[in-house]
Amino acid sequence: MSRKITIKALKFNPNSKISKPHFAQYELEETAGMTLFIALTMIREKFDADLSFDFVCRAGICGSCGMMVNGVPKLACRTLTKDYPDGVIQLMPMPAFKLIKDLSVDTGNWMNEMSKRVESWIHSKEKTDISKIEKRIEPEVAQETFELDRCIECGICVAACGTKLMRPNFVGAVGLNRVARFRIDPLDERTDEDFYELIGDDDGVFGCMSLLACEDNCPKHLPLQSKIAYMRRKLVALR
Repeated sequence: MSRKITIKALKFNPNSKISKPHFAQYELEETAGMTLFIALTMIREKFDADLSFDFVCRAGICGSCGMMVNGVPKLACRTLTKDYPDGVIQLMPMPAFKLIKDLSVDTGNWMNEMSKRVESWIHSKEKTDISKIEKRIEPEVAQETFELDRCIECGICVAACGTKLMRPNFVGAVGLNRVARFRIDPLDERTDEDFYELIGDDDGVFGCMSLLACEDNCPKHLPLQSKIAYMRRKLVALR
């Protein structure tokens, strides 16, 4: 049987001089298989065309629709309303990112700066010759790097991180995961000393308090904590 659900969404436009943070409340008829994305789309179409939130793929692939759901960061497109028995769901924008409006935050620029900060590309002195067969990599090594490449940069691990909320310059699990990916890749010629220069401080791998919230909330179930521990073991020997 269908039921009534209540969505409480934070509304605030930081670019408006008259806008003040407040919760707008909407009552909806829950449908079978309803996700928060469906609920928000219904709200925008029927009740409040001004409500801002982000979405692209609707399939948990693009990472655009991250938001705080009853205090926990989640992807709206993969969160079912039926999983909230009391039918009351509070939505807020993810912390640690610049607020655009309402539930929409700017993860793109943050991720771009993070990528540049950890130099997220293959470092090699070899010139690529497309006329030759690519250098062979052991399948298990390739699989390990591909596994870490599944990150969709949704920002949920950053929003869930207590260290990031206390230390604004912390690179976050997404950044440390990116470094681990290139440390594992045999095509990258950087040394542990090179990686130490990037993340060998309290804003990097030694700042992580191992609270596990990043891995607990990652929608792609990446092994974030084990890779942070992996990088810490590699770099602590250089201290």
